[in-house]
Amino acid sequence: MAATAVDTDVIVVGAGPAGLMLAGELRLGGARVTVLERLAEPTGQSRGLGFTARAMEVFDQRGLLPRFGQGETLAVSPMGHFGGVQFDYTALEDAHFGARGIPQNETETVLEEWALELGADIRRGWEVQELHQGFLDGDHVEVSVATPHGTRRLRAAYLVGCDGGQSAVRRAAGFGFPGLPASRTMFLADVVGCGLEPRFLGERLPGGMVMAAPLAPGVDRIIVCPHGTPARDRDDDITFAEVAAAWQHITGEDISAGSAAWVSSFSDATRQVDTYRRGRVLLAGDAAHIHLPAGGQGLSTGVQDAVNLGWKLAATVRGTAPQGLLDTYHGERHPVGQRLMMNTRAQGIVFLGGEQSDPLRALFAELIEHDEVKKHLAGIVSHLDIRYDLDTPAAPAHPLLGRRLAKRPLSGADGESDTARLLHPARGVLLDLADDARVRTAGARWAGRVDTVTAAAKPVEGATDVLAGLDAVLVRPDGHVAWTGTGSAHGLAAALERWFGPERAA
Repeated sequence: MAATAVDTDVIVVGAGPAGLMLAGELRLGGARVTVLERLAEPTGQSRGLGFTARAMEVFDQRGLLPRFGQGETLAVSPMGHFGGVQFDYTALEDAHFGARGIPQNETETVLEEWALELGADIRRGWEVQELHQGFLDGDHVEVSVATPHGTRRLRAAYLVGCDGGQSAVRRAAGFGFPGLPASRTMFLADVVGCGLEPRFLGERLPGGMVMAAPLAPGVDRIIVCPHGTPARDRDDDITFAEVAAAWQHITGEDISAGSAAWVSSFSDATRQVDTYRRGRVLLAGDAAHIHLPAGGQGLSTGVQDAVNLGWKLAATVRGTAPQGLLDTYHGERHPVGQRLMMNTRAQGIVFLGGEQSDPLRALFAELIEHDEVKKHLAGIVSHLDIRYDLDTPAAPAHPLLGRRLAKRPLSGADGESDTARLLHPARGVLLDLADDARVRTAGARWAGRVDTVTAAAKPVEGATDVLAGLDAVLVRPDGHVAWTGTGSAHGLAAALERWFGPERAA
Protein backbone atom coordinates (compact mmCIF):
# COMPACT_ATOMS: atom_id res chain seq x y z
CA MET A 1 0.00 0.00 0.00
CA ALA A 2 1.35 3.43 -0.92
CA ALA A 3 2.29 5.75 1.93
CA THR A 4 -0.13 8.56 2.72
CA ALA A 5 0.85 11.93 1.23
CA VAL A 6 1.98 14.39 3.91
CA ASP A 7 2.22 18.17 4.04
CA THR A 8 5.55 18.08 5.85
CA ASP A 9 7.86 15.51 7.41
CA VAL A 10 7.51 16.73 11.00
CA ILE A 11 5.05 19.01 12.74
CA VAL A 12 6.50 20.68 15.82
CA VAL A 13 3.91 22.19 18.17
CA GLY A 14 5.28 25.12 20.16
CA ALA A 15 7.79 27.84 19.29
CA GLY A 16 9.62 27.98 22.60
CA PRO A 17 13.33 27.11 22.96
CA ALA A 18 12.81 23.35 22.62
CA GLY A 19 10.54 23.63 19.58
CA LEU A 20 12.74 26.14 17.77
CA MET A 21 15.92 24.20 18.52
CA LEU A 22 14.26 21.05 17.22
CA ALA A 23 13.17 22.84 14.05
CA GLY A 24 16.74 23.86 13.31
CA GLU A 25 18.08 20.39 14.07
CA LEU A 26 15.53 18.77 11.76
CA ARG A 27 16.43 21.12 8.93
CA LEU A 28 20.14 20.42 9.38
CA GLY A 29 19.24 16.74 9.13
CA GLY A 30 17.37 17.25 5.85
CA ALA A 31 13.79 16.95 7.13
CA ARG A 32 10.95 19.28 6.26
CA VAL A 33 9.48 20.85 9.39
CA THR A 34 6.46 23.03 10.16
CA VAL A 35 6.25 24.72 13.56
CA LEU A 36 2.76 25.56 14.83
CA GLU A 37 2.54 28.21 17.56
CA ARG A 38 -0.82 29.23 19.00
CA LEU A 39 0.35 32.75 19.94
CA ALA A 40 0.25 35.27 17.12
CA GLU A 41 3.31 37.07 18.50
CA PRO A 42 6.08 36.19 20.96
CA THR A 43 5.20 37.18 24.52
CA GLY A 44 8.47 39.02 25.06
CA GLN A 45 8.56 37.58 28.58
CA SER A 46 11.98 36.62 29.89
CA ARG A 47 11.04 33.70 32.11
CA GLY A 48 14.47 32.07 31.82
CA LEU A 49 17.65 34.10 32.33
CA GLY A 50 20.44 32.02 30.85
CA PHE A 51 21.36 28.40 30.36
CA THR A 52 23.58 25.71 31.80
CA ALA A 53 27.17 24.90 30.87
CA ARG A 54 26.07 21.94 28.76
CA ALA A 55 23.42 23.95 26.91
CA MET A 56 26.08 26.54 26.19
CA GLU A 57 28.23 23.77 24.69
CA VAL A 58 25.29 22.61 22.58
CA PHE A 59 24.81 26.12 21.16
CA ASP A 60 28.54 26.27 20.47
CA GLN A 61 28.31 22.97 18.57
CA ARG A 62 25.91 24.65 16.16
CA GLY A 63 27.84 27.92 15.88
CA LEU A 64 25.15 29.89 17.69
CA LEU A 65 27.06 31.52 20.55
CA PRO A 66 28.14 34.61 18.57
CA ARG A 67 24.46 35.33 17.88
CA PHE A 68 23.90 36.17 21.52
CA GLY A 69 25.80 39.41 20.98
CA GLN A 70 28.76 38.75 23.25
CA GLY A 71 31.11 36.85 20.98
CA GLU A 72 31.98 33.21 21.36
CA THR A 73 32.73 33.64 25.08
CA LEU A 74 29.59 34.57 26.99
CA ALA A 75 29.72 35.88 30.53
CA VAL A 76 29.43 32.94 32.88
CA SER A 77 29.20 32.69 36.63
CA PRO A 78 31.75 30.43 38.35
CA MET A 79 29.81 30.66 41.60
CA GLY A 80 26.53 28.83 41.82
CA HIS A 81 24.49 26.97 44.37
CA PHE A 82 22.69 23.76 45.11
CA GLY A 83 19.53 24.40 47.05
CA GLY A 84 20.84 27.86 47.97
CA VAL A 85 24.12 26.54 49.38
CA GLN A 86 26.78 28.40 47.40
CA PHE A 87 29.99 26.94 46.01
CA ASP A 88 32.43 27.27 43.12
CA TYR A 89 31.35 25.18 40.13
CA THR A 90 34.80 25.35 38.55
CA ALA A 91 35.84 22.60 40.95
CA LEU A 92 34.65 20.44 38.04
CA GLU A 93 36.68 20.96 34.88
CA ASP A 94 34.82 22.80 32.08
CA ALA A 95 31.98 23.56 34.52
CA HIS A 96 30.40 26.81 35.63
CA PHE A 97 26.94 27.86 36.76
CA GLY A 98 26.05 28.72 33.18
CA ALA A 99 25.57 31.77 30.98
CA ARG A 100 23.73 34.35 33.04
CA GLY A 101 21.59 37.36 32.23
CA ILE A 102 20.32 36.20 28.82
CA PRO A 103 16.52 36.60 28.78
CA GLN A 104 14.55 33.68 27.38
CA ASN A 105 12.94 35.89 24.76
CA GLU A 106 16.42 36.70 23.42
CA THR A 107 17.26 32.99 23.27
CA GLU A 108 14.02 32.36 21.39
CA THR A 109 14.79 35.16 18.92
CA VAL A 110 18.23 33.70 18.19
CA LEU A 111 16.81 30.21 17.68
CA GLU A 112 13.89 31.39 15.54
CA GLU A 113 16.15 33.38 13.20
CA TRP A 114 18.46 30.37 12.87
CA ALA A 115 15.60 27.95 12.17
CA LEU A 116 14.12 30.28 9.55
CA GLU A 117 17.50 30.66 7.83
CA LEU A 118 17.66 26.88 7.59
CA GLY A 119 14.24 26.72 5.95
CA ALA A 120 11.86 25.92 8.80
CA ASP A 121 8.22 26.89 8.24
CA ILE A 122 7.03 28.72 11.40
CA ARG A 123 3.32 29.55 11.56
CA ARG A 124 2.16 31.78 14.40
CA GLY A 125 -1.48 32.03 15.39
CA TRP A 126 -1.96 28.35 14.46
CA GLU A 127 -3.38 26.33 17.36
CA VAL A 128 -3.73 22.54 17.30
CA GLN A 129 -7.30 21.64 18.23
CA GLU A 130 -7.49 17.92 17.60
CA LEU A 131 -5.14 15.01 17.07
CA HIS A 132 -6.80 12.42 14.87
CA GLN A 133 -6.61 8.70 15.52
CA GLY A 134 -4.06 6.59 13.71
CA PHE A 135 -0.82 7.96 15.10
CA LEU A 136 -0.17 4.77 17.06
CA ASP A 137 -0.27 2.31 14.18
CA GLY A 138 -0.66 4.34 10.98
CA ASP A 139 1.90 5.72 8.57
CA HIS A 140 1.26 9.40 9.41
CA VAL A 141 -0.18 11.74 12.00
CA GLU A 142 -2.96 14.25 11.28
CA VAL A 143 -4.09 17.31 13.23
CA SER A 144 -6.86 19.88 12.95
CA VAL A 145 -5.55 23.39 13.41
CA ALA A 146 -7.32 26.69 14.06
CA THR A 147 -5.62 29.30 11.89
CA PRO A 148 -6.28 32.99 11.13
CA HIS A 149 -7.91 31.73 7.91
CA GLY A 150 -10.12 29.04 9.40
CA THR A 151 -9.66 25.41 10.37
CA ARG A 152 -7.02 23.41 8.48
CA ARG A 153 -5.92 19.79 8.54
CA LEU A 154 -2.22 19.01 8.33
CA ARG A 155 -0.53 15.66 7.87
CA ALA A 156 3.03 14.72 8.74
CA ALA A 157 5.10 11.61 9.23
CA TYR A 158 5.66 12.61 12.88
CA LEU A 159 4.49 15.20 15.37
CA VAL A 160 6.49 16.52 18.33
CA GLY A 161 4.83 18.34 21.22
CA CYS A 162 7.08 21.13 22.52
CA ASP A 163 4.09 23.06 23.84
CA GLY A 164 5.02 23.48 27.48
CA GLY A 165 3.93 22.22 30.84
CA GLN A 166 0.23 22.42 29.97
CA SER A 167 0.85 20.54 26.72
CA ALA A 168 -2.28 19.99 24.62
CA VAL A 169 -0.37 17.42 22.54
CA ARG A 170 0.48 15.40 25.63
CA ARG A 171 -3.16 15.25 26.69
CA ALA A 172 -4.53 14.56 23.20
CA ALA A 173 -2.09 11.70 22.58
CA GLY A 174 -2.81 10.09 25.94
CA PHE A 175 0.63 10.24 27.53
CA GLY A 176 0.74 9.33 31.20
CA PHE A 177 2.09 12.19 33.33
CA PRO A 178 2.77 10.81 36.81
CA GLY A 179 4.41 12.74 39.59
CA LEU A 180 3.69 15.10 42.47
CA PRO A 181 1.12 17.91 42.32
CA ALA A 182 1.95 21.48 43.28
CA SER A 183 2.10 22.23 46.99
CA ARG A 184 2.79 25.97 46.82
CA THR A 185 2.60 28.98 44.51
CA MET A 186 5.51 31.32 43.79
CA PHE A 187 5.78 34.50 41.74
CA LEU A 188 8.15 36.05 39.25
CA ALA A 189 8.08 39.46 37.62
CA ASP A 190 10.13 42.09 35.87
CA VAL A 191 9.62 45.18 38.05
CA VAL A 192 10.30 48.76 37.05
CA GLY A 193 11.36 51.70 39.19
CA CYS A 194 11.93 49.77 42.43
CA GLY A 195 15.73 50.11 42.75
CA LEU A 196 16.20 46.74 44.40
CA GLU A 197 19.38 45.46 45.98
CA PRO A 198 20.60 42.44 44.00
CA ARG A 199 20.01 39.05 45.55
CA PHE A 200 21.48 36.93 42.75
CA LEU A 201 21.39 33.56 44.45
CA GLY A 202 18.44 34.22 46.71
CA GLU A 203 17.92 35.23 50.32
CA ARG A 204 16.09 33.04 52.82
CA LEU A 205 14.06 34.92 55.39
CA PRO A 206 11.50 33.78 57.98
CA GLY A 207 8.60 34.47 55.61
CA GLY A 208 10.09 32.84 52.52
CA MET A 209 12.78 33.28 49.88
CA VAL A 210 13.37 36.12 47.41
CA MET A 211 15.73 36.67 44.49
CA ALA A 212 16.48 39.87 42.60
CA ALA A 213 18.75 40.60 39.65
CA PRO A 214 19.09 43.73 37.47
CA LEU A 215 18.01 43.26 33.85
CA ALA A 216 18.39 46.83 32.58
CA PRO A 217 18.61 50.30 34.11
CA GLY A 218 15.61 50.58 36.43
CA VAL A 219 14.38 47.03 35.69
CA ASP A 220 14.84 44.07 38.04
CA ARG A 221 13.81 40.43 37.77
CA ILE A 222 12.36 39.21 41.04
CA ILE A 223 11.32 35.77 42.27
CA VAL A 224 9.13 35.61 45.36
CA CYS A 225 8.58 32.34 47.23
CA PRO A 226 6.41 32.96 50.30
CA HIS A 227 5.94 30.21 52.84
CA GLY A 228 2.43 28.93 53.30
CA THR A 229 1.04 30.06 49.95
CA PRO A 230 -1.22 27.24 48.72
CA ALA A 231 -1.12 25.94 45.18
CA ARG A 232 -3.48 27.65 42.75
CA ASP A 233 -4.65 27.26 39.20
CA ARG A 234 -2.08 28.38 36.63
CA ASP A 235 -4.87 30.19 34.76
CA ASP A 236 -5.58 32.50 37.70
CA ASP A 237 -4.69 36.12 37.01
CA ILE A 238 -1.67 37.37 38.97
CA THR A 239 -1.44 41.09 39.75
CA PHE A 240 1.56 43.22 40.58
CA ALA A 241 -0.19 44.24 43.80
CA GLU A 242 -0.23 40.60 44.87
CA VAL A 243 3.45 40.17 44.07
CA ALA A 244 4.35 43.42 45.86
CA ALA A 245 2.42 42.31 48.95
CA ALA A 246 4.28 38.99 49.02
CA TRP A 247 7.61 40.80 48.60
CA GLN A 248 6.82 43.14 51.49
CA HIS A 249 5.65 40.26 53.68
CA ILE A 250 9.03 38.52 53.26
CA THR A 251 11.49 41.44 53.07
CA GLY A 252 9.69 44.35 54.75
CA GLU A 253 10.35 46.44 51.62
CA ASP A 254 7.49 48.27 49.94
CA ILE A 255 7.75 48.13 46.13
CA SER A 256 4.12 48.97 45.45
CA ALA A 257 5.04 52.41 44.04
CA GLY A 258 6.78 50.66 41.15
CA SER A 259 5.22 48.74 38.30
CA ALA A 260 5.76 45.49 36.44
CA ALA A 261 6.42 44.82 32.77
CA TRP A 262 4.82 41.43 33.40
CA VAL A 263 4.03 39.08 36.26
CA SER A 264 3.54 35.34 36.39
CA SER A 265 3.50 32.41 38.77
CA PHE A 266 5.02 28.96 39.02
CA SER A 267 4.88 26.02 41.38
CA ASP A 268 6.82 23.06 42.67
CA ALA A 269 4.78 20.47 40.73
CA THR A 270 7.07 17.66 39.61
CA ARG A 271 5.92 15.38 36.80
CA GLN A 272 7.42 13.40 33.93
CA VAL A 273 5.72 11.53 31.12
CA ASP A 274 5.90 7.75 31.29
CA THR A 275 7.25 7.58 27.75
CA TYR A 276 8.69 10.20 25.41
CA ARG A 277 7.12 8.53 22.38
CA ARG A 278 3.70 7.13 21.54
CA GLY A 279 3.70 5.89 17.97
CA ARG A 280 4.29 8.89 15.72
CA VAL A 281 3.93 11.46 18.50
CA LEU A 282 6.89 12.49 20.65
CA LEU A 283 7.38 15.04 23.41
CA ALA A 284 10.28 17.33 24.33
CA GLY A 285 10.99 20.06 26.86
CA ASP A 286 8.39 21.07 29.44
CA ALA A 287 5.77 19.00 27.62
CA ALA A 288 7.72 15.95 28.84
CA HIS A 289 8.81 17.14 32.28
CA ILE A 290 7.90 19.91 34.73
CA HIS A 291 9.74 20.77 37.93
CA LEU A 292 10.77 23.54 40.27
CA PRO A 293 13.02 25.92 38.25
CA ALA A 294 16.05 25.37 40.48
CA GLY A 295 19.31 26.32 38.81
CA GLY A 296 17.59 27.36 35.58
CA GLN A 297 17.69 23.83 34.20
CA GLY A 298 14.34 23.68 32.38
CA LEU A 299 15.20 25.57 29.19
CA SER A 300 18.57 23.84 28.99
CA THR A 301 17.10 20.36 29.36
CA GLY A 302 14.54 21.09 26.65
CA VAL A 303 17.25 22.25 24.26
CA GLN A 304 19.20 19.05 24.93
CA ASP A 305 16.04 16.97 24.36
CA ALA A 306 15.76 18.63 20.95
CA VAL A 307 19.39 18.02 20.02
CA ASN A 308 19.13 14.37 21.02
CA LEU A 309 15.92 13.90 19.05
CA GLY A 310 16.53 16.04 15.98
CA TRP A 311 19.17 14.02 14.12
CA LYS A 312 17.45 10.74 14.98
CA LEU A 313 14.05 11.89 13.74
CA ALA A 314 15.53 13.46 10.58
CA ALA A 315 17.34 10.22 9.74
CA THR A 316 14.11 8.30 10.34
CA VAL A 317 12.05 10.37 7.90
CA ARG A 318 14.90 10.29 5.34
CA GLY A 319 14.98 6.51 5.54
CA THR A 320 18.63 6.24 6.58
CA ALA A 321 18.08 5.46 10.28
CA PRO A 322 19.01 2.04 11.65
CA GLN A 323 16.30 -0.07 13.26
CA GLY A 324 15.31 1.27 16.66
CA LEU A 325 17.20 4.57 16.44
CA LEU A 326 14.14 6.67 17.28
CA ASP A 327 13.43 4.57 20.37
CA THR A 328 16.80 5.55 21.82
CA TYR A 329 15.38 9.05 22.33
CA HIS A 330 13.22 7.80 25.21
CA GLY A 331 15.90 5.39 26.37
CA GLU A 332 18.46 8.19 26.71
CA ARG A 333 16.43 11.24 27.71
CA HIS A 334 13.91 9.69 30.12
CA PRO A 335 16.66 8.83 32.66
CA VAL A 336 18.00 12.38 32.28
CA GLY A 337 14.52 13.70 33.07
CA GLN A 338 14.31 11.44 36.13
CA ARG A 339 17.59 12.83 37.42
CA LEU A 340 16.32 16.35 36.77
CA MET A 341 13.22 15.61 38.87
CA MET A 342 15.41 14.26 41.67
CA ASN A 343 17.80 17.19 41.86
CA THR A 344 15.19 19.95 41.60
CA ARG A 345 13.02 18.31 44.29
CA ALA A 346 16.07 18.00 46.54
CA GLN A 347 16.94 21.66 45.99
CA GLY A 348 13.40 22.70 46.75
CA ILE A 349 13.43 20.86 50.06
CA VAL A 350 16.77 22.39 51.05
CA PHE A 351 16.08 25.92 49.82
CA LEU A 352 12.38 26.43 50.43
CA GLY A 353 11.65 24.11 53.34
CA GLY A 354 11.63 26.77 56.06
CA GLU A 355 13.08 26.14 59.50
CA GLN A 356 12.61 22.40 59.20
CA SER A 357 15.18 22.33 56.39
CA ASP A 358 17.87 24.17 58.40
CA PRO A 359 19.62 20.98 59.61
CA LEU A 360 19.69 19.67 56.04
CA ARG A 361 21.15 22.97 54.80
CA ALA A 362 23.79 22.84 57.51
CA LEU A 363 24.73 19.32 56.48
CA PHE A 364 24.93 20.36 52.81
CA ALA A 365 27.19 23.26 53.78
CA GLU A 366 29.55 20.82 55.51
CA LEU A 367 29.53 18.34 52.62
CA ILE A 368 30.18 21.02 50.00
CA GLU A 369 33.51 21.77 51.64
CA HIS A 370 34.74 18.53 50.04
CA ASP A 371 35.94 18.84 46.42
CA GLU A 372 34.39 15.53 45.35
CA VAL A 373 30.97 16.72 46.53
CA LYS A 374 31.41 20.02 44.68
CA LYS A 375 32.31 18.15 41.49
CA HIS A 376 29.36 15.81 41.86
CA LEU A 377 26.78 18.55 42.43
CA ALA A 378 28.28 20.81 39.75
CA GLY A 379 28.03 17.92 37.29
CA ILE A 380 24.36 17.41 38.10
CA VAL A 381 23.25 21.04 37.68
CA SER A 382 25.57 21.90 34.76
CA HIS A 383 24.40 18.70 32.97
CA LEU A 384 28.04 17.87 32.23
CA ASP A 385 27.68 14.56 34.07
CA ILE A 386 25.20 13.09 31.56
CA ARG A 387 26.33 9.74 30.22
CA TYR A 388 24.20 7.65 27.88
CA ASP A 389 24.50 3.89 28.18
CA LEU A 390 26.18 3.04 24.86
CA ASP A 391 28.23 0.05 26.04
CA THR A 392 28.28 -2.84 23.56
CA PRO A 393 30.56 -5.84 23.06
CA ALA A 394 31.90 -4.09 19.97
CA ALA A 395 32.60 -0.91 21.91
CA PRO A 396 33.94 -1.78 25.38
CA ALA A 397 33.49 0.81 28.05
CA HIS A 398 35.89 3.74 27.86
CA PRO A 399 35.52 6.73 30.22
CA LEU A 400 34.41 8.91 27.28
CA LEU A 401 31.86 6.50 25.83
CA GLY A 402 28.37 7.96 26.10
CA ARG A 403 29.64 11.25 27.47
CA ARG A 404 29.84 14.57 25.71
CA LEU A 405 33.13 15.45 24.03
CA ALA A 406 34.39 18.66 25.62
CA LYS A 407 35.57 21.44 23.34
CA ARG A 408 39.25 20.99 22.53
CA PRO A 409 41.43 22.60 19.81
CA LEU A 410 42.60 20.56 16.82
CA SER A 411 45.24 20.99 14.15
CA GLY A 412 45.06 19.31 10.75
CA ALA A 413 45.89 19.63 7.09
CA ASP A 414 42.98 22.05 6.66
CA GLY A 415 44.22 24.31 9.46
CA GLU A 416 43.06 25.01 12.99
CA SER A 417 39.67 23.85 14.24
CA ASP A 418 38.10 22.45 17.39
CA THR A 419 35.77 19.65 18.38
CA ALA A 420 32.75 21.95 18.63
CA ARG A 421 33.21 23.52 15.20
CA LEU A 422 33.28 20.08 13.55
CA LEU A 423 29.70 19.55 14.77
CA HIS A 424 28.22 22.70 13.20
CA PRO A 425 26.57 20.73 10.33
CA ALA A 426 24.92 18.32 12.84
CA ARG A 427 26.44 15.25 11.22
CA GLY A 428 28.45 12.52 12.89
CA VAL A 429 32.19 13.14 13.18
CA LEU A 430 34.83 10.42 12.93
CA LEU A 431 37.97 11.96 14.35
CA ASP A 432 41.13 10.24 13.05
CA LEU A 433 43.82 11.25 15.55
CA ALA A 434 46.56 8.85 14.39
CA ASP A 435 46.45 9.33 10.60
CA ASP A 436 45.08 5.78 10.27
CA ALA A 437 43.99 4.70 6.79
CA ARG A 438 41.81 1.95 8.30
CA VAL A 439 39.74 4.53 10.15
CA ARG A 440 39.37 6.73 7.08
CA THR A 441 38.40 3.77 4.89
CA ALA A 442 35.67 2.76 7.32
CA GLY A 443 34.37 6.32 7.62
CA ALA A 444 34.23 6.77 3.85
CA ARG A 445 31.48 4.16 3.65
CA TRP A 446 29.21 6.50 5.64
CA ALA A 447 30.16 9.70 3.81
CA GLY A 448 27.32 12.22 3.83
CA ARG A 449 26.16 11.08 7.26
CA VAL A 450 29.55 11.13 8.98
CA ASP A 451 32.45 13.54 8.38
CA THR A 452 35.87 11.91 8.71
CA VAL A 453 38.51 14.37 9.91
CA THR A 454 42.21 13.67 10.34
CA ALA A 455 43.69 15.99 12.96
CA ALA A 456 45.86 16.13 16.06
CA ALA A 457 44.59 17.25 19.43
CA LYS A 458 46.34 20.36 20.79
CA PRO A 459 47.03 20.73 24.51
CA VAL A 460 45.18 23.33 26.55
CA GLU A 461 46.97 24.75 29.55
CA GLY A 462 45.27 23.69 32.76
CA ALA A 463 42.80 21.36 31.02
CA THR A 464 42.76 17.58 30.88
CA ASP A 465 43.58 16.09 27.50
CA VAL A 466 40.33 14.16 27.12
CA LEU A 467 41.59 12.57 23.90
CA ALA A 468 44.84 11.31 25.42
CA GLY A 469 45.67 7.73 24.43
CA LEU A 470 42.96 7.58 21.75
CA ASP A 471 43.68 7.03 18.07
CA ALA A 472 40.12 7.67 16.86
CA VAL A 473 36.76 8.84 18.22
CA LEU A 474 33.27 8.62 16.71
CA VAL A 475 31.04 11.49 17.85
CA ARG A 476 27.29 11.61 17.26
CA PRO A 477 25.64 14.82 15.99
CA ASP A 478 24.57 15.64 19.57
CA GLY A 479 28.21 15.71 20.68
CA HIS A 480 28.20 12.41 22.60
CA VAL A 481 30.94 9.83 21.99
CA ALA A 482 29.70 6.65 20.33
CA TRP A 483 33.00 4.76 19.85
CA THR A 484 36.66 5.07 20.80
CA GLY A 485 39.61 3.36 19.18
CA THR A 486 43.14 2.60 20.35
CA GLY A 487 45.51 0.93 17.94
CA SER A 488 42.80 -0.50 15.68
CA ALA A 489 39.45 0.15 14.04
CA HIS A 490 37.84 -2.80 15.82
CA GLY A 491 34.14 -2.22 16.38
CA LEU A 492 34.06 0.98 14.32
CA ALA A 493 31.92 -0.35 11.47
CA ALA A 494 29.44 -1.79 13.97
CA ALA A 495 29.21 1.57 15.79
CA LEU A 496 28.76 3.45 12.52
CA GLU A 497 25.95 1.11 11.47
CA ARG A 498 24.34 1.23 14.90
CA TRP A 499 23.99 5.02 14.86
CA PHE A 500 24.00 5.96 11.16
CA GLY A 501 22.37 3.01 9.41
CA PRO A 502 23.70 0.66 6.74
CA GLU A 503 26.77 1.76 4.82
CA ARG A 504 26.13 3.30 1.45
CA ALA A 505 26.38 1.11 -1.65
CA ALA A 506 29.76 1.18 -3.34
